[in-house]
Amino acid sequence: MKHITLLLTMAISAVSCSLVNAQEVEDGIKEVTIVGSREQALRIAGSAHYIGSDKLAQFAYSDIQRIAREVPGVAIQIEDGYGLRPNIGIRGVATERSGRITLLEDNVLIAPAPYSAPSAYYFPTVGRLSAIEVVKGPAAITQGPYTIGGALNMVSTPISTEMSGNIVTEAGENSTYRVHATYGGRSESGFGFLLETHQWQSDGFQDIDRSDNNTGLDVEDYTVKLSYAPSDSAHAIELKLQSTQQNSNQSYLGLTDRDFDNSAFRRYGISALDNIETEHEQQILRYSYDISDSLDVSVTAYNNEHQRDWFKTEGIDIDGSSSAEDFDRTSWANVLQAINSGTSLGGLNPDQLQSIVDGSSDTAPGSIQLRSNKREYFSRGVQVGLNFSGTIGNSLHDLEFGIRLHEDEEDRLQRNSNYSQNNGELALDDLGILGNAGNRVQQAQALAIHIHDNIQLGDWTLSPGLRYEDIEQKRTRFADGELRTFRDSRQNDTQVFLPGLGILYQLNDSLSVLGGAHKGFTAPSNSPNVDEETAINYELGFRYQNGSLSTELIGFMSDYDNILGECTSSSGSDCTIGDAFNGDAATVAGLELLVSANLARSSSYRIPVSLSYTLINSEFDTDIADTDFFGSVSKGDPLPYLPENQFLASVGFERNNWAAYLSGNYVDEVCVRAFCGAFEKTDNTFTVDISANYQFSRALNFYARIENLTSEEDILGRQPYGARPNKDRTVTAGLRFNF
Repeated sequence: MKHITLLLTMAISAVSCSLVNAQEVEDGIKEVTIVGSREQALRIAGSAHYIGSDKLAQFAYSDIQRIAREVPGVAIQIEDGYGLRPNIGIRGVATERSGRITLLEDNVLIAPAPYSAPSAYYFPTVGRLSAIEVVKGPAAITQGPYTIGGALNMVSTPISTEMSGNIVTEAGENSTYRVHATYGGRSESGFGFLLETHQWQSDGFQDIDRSDNNTGLDVEDYTVKLSYAPSDSAHAIELKLQSTQQNSNQSYLGLTDRDFDNSAFRRYGISALDNIETEHEQQILRYSYDISDSLDVSVTAYNNEHQRDWFKTEGIDIDGSSSAEDFDRTSWANVLQAINSGTSLGGLNPDQLQSIVDGSSDTAPGSIQLRSNKREYFSRGVQVGLNFSGTIGNSLHDLEFGIRLHEDEEDRLQRNSNYSQNNGELALDDLGILGNAGNRVQQAQALAIHIHDNIQLGDWTLSPGLRYEDIEQKRTRFADGELRTFRDSRQNDTQVFLPGLGILYQLNDSLSVLGGAHKGFTAPSNSPNVDEETAINYELGFRYQNGSLSTELIGFMSDYDNILGECTSSSGSDCTIGDAFNGDAATVAGLELLVSANLARSSSYRIPVSLSYTLINSEFDTDIADTDFFGSVSKGDPLPYLPENQFLASVGFERNNWAAYLSGNYVDEVCVRAFCGAFEKTDNTFTVDISANYQFSRALNFYARIENLTSEEDILGRQPYGARPNKDRTVTAGLRFNF
């Protein structure tokens, strides 16, 4: 990363020089958004979506996956049913752990280690958020490092302009309880504060064979915000402190197809000890200065620290006893696949394998491996933004310049322990040596610079942009079982320029046409000789807005030079964790439709309806020789976990002090591997949710919700190990109290 210090110094110097003739204006910290509002999204020369607090309140979901499916172009891979570690993709990028999209909270990178380990093992508690934003295409060029699909920004609760508070209490099936409480406001002197907590717990919707352990969660979330922005000052400052602790009894182990058909919400007793504990701490300090009515500067320093320990069953040594240091593991994915297909594995026939996962057969001492996947992360940096909004010549400009200096790290110190199954219970045979399952540090340093302008010339809006990423990634491994004895290291450096252009033409007051192209990018791993993932992306479509009727239809295509595959334990692939693979050329093309309207003919009530539809066709453009990640891929094979068709349709009825809403979500079956063999597809699924609320007074609101109304039991995922269900029918009721 040659020149990082020089470039950062030049950028800060330029900002400092611009402050010399600063004028005082009445303003404070601006909203930490990309889009800002639904109305603003309609004016962007690119695909952008904003889901505000009113929309979020209709169903009061606490699962980001049920919210994000409202946005066309977004694909979801269900894993735990609660969205604790969601798998989200945009416009055909891989969904696994949301590792191929840029995740932000309040416009700050929020993945545990966005460059060196981007998998979303931490995700903001959705029940405390005030808005969700999704940007795609050229509109996403201001966000990075993942720009092929786009960015998902989550907006936390803002400090209220007046002293006020809010309490949400919710109870539902499976002993599920949720409380969200806030209090704060701003004084006349310009001081503001927010105190917030979100508590969420559940026993889960699955049952573990022969175990009293539940399959639920316990989440504690706390936020404090302090701000100072006097009305007569051009200066504003805000401090955000946020902390989350989570304990959930989640597993990577699913079911065989036969067991899924008999009892979709069952979990094998062999996963009874599976549990993940996480801790997340965030500090953000923001400063803004309004140089003039048209020019402002902002500086944001951020630090995220995350710890996790996922203790879970990894596999079995079918051939007999092994020590923790010499374990010949067969993954549960291979065991369940052998049972599904009726084939033998390791000398055991399918019935013998079934008896092991059922718990009816004992296993040899030390034959079952459980791993303490303990990792620590940090993600920190400084970002500077300079924004100009005003007229230059005959055109109106909204110019944004940004620079971010960032570093992150993932530190693995993991332990394999060996157990045996006796009378259906797991017994520890060998604790194993600390570090025998991973003893390494992955680090990244990155400089990101972008410049982006919205230029209005009469009925035309042009949005040229350029992004530059300079990334150094390194992995250092240490000897197994020894805390920090050097073993080997590897490094991968990347520099890339990412240009883009969006165009919007207003044909009349109601109809506009938009189009654009940009070079998309995914940061590579630290694997040597692995190229970055790049694609040229195109979009073309129109928007229509007339009264309550709003329509958007956009076609898109991503032409990949190289599609990247990275081996993680959650991928379920038989490969070395951390290795990456070039997937060569691929093409993803699709269509996104969004329609909303009010069908009511009277002003005394409203009938809001909406439809979000996505069509995606994806395929590899070349043959790929057999790899541990992709397998043997033939030209024309589909990319995994991308449904060809999906839609979300909703209708509501709103009148005076009550409202009701009904939504239906359909998703095609998908292949979970490129070559899509037997038992490597999910099911088609159609899920219906319903909600209603009643406003007793200005201060008190009652709401109720039923998720999965028809109690569908579909295979929605097969990774990491086996068939996984959607959440069962769940009834929830709650109260909102404002004061």
